[in-house]
Amino acid sequence: MNQSIHGHQVMEMMAESKKTYTKQTLKAEIANIFGENALFHTCMGSYLSADQLIEFLASKGKFIESAEGIKMPEDHLC
Repeated sequence: MNQSIHGHQVMEMMAESKKTYTKQTLKAEIANIFGENALFHTCMGSYLSADQLIEFLASKGKFIESAEGIKMPEDHLC
């Protein structure tokens, strides 16, 4: 079983990169950094795939979505 990675690590990666992502490019970046089969957890869920984590973060308003894509400003981290 893979070790679970906290969702905050993905949020920190996004903030540090200062990139704007689509959901597909974000998923690719997560796979590149954390591995294709990485599993994630948050305070509200466990064993989340990258797709599930992205949807969870979006549903909780954890990043900013605009016409340009998805961003995570450093001051937006909880």
